[in-house]
Amino acid sequence: MKNEIKKTSKIDITIGLNDQKVPVDITWHSDDQPNENGKNRAKAMLLSLFDKTHMDTLKIDLWTTEMQVLEMDRFFYQTLRGLADTYYKATQNAELANEMQRFVQYFGEKTEIIPPVK
Repeated sequence: MKNEIKKTSKIDITIGLNDQKVPVDITWHSDDQPNENGKNRAKAMLLSLFDKTHMDTLKIDLWTTEMQVLEMDRFFYQTLRGLADTYYKATQNAELANEMQRFVQYFGEKTEIIPPVK
């Protein structure tokens, strides 16, 4: 069967907070990650889950105190680019996916993550 669970995989995310409960460390580990020698460090994460029952999106957006604005710009550029690709794969709506990619191009140019197209 297509929907029969054949395997499970676990992803652990640990957030280290300072005394003001602001993230200062983000680490993660997956059962399936190729490098099994411990946790991976991150400076930011965006997690969105679509709740099956309530038909609503639950979000966790965190970044550490060491995340710089230029890094956040790059993180968002790459995330937006990935979201546009994922949207197309999931819906096959090329017209809207292309419009999303146009915004990603604009965002990348405005934040100077990528050079402007001439």
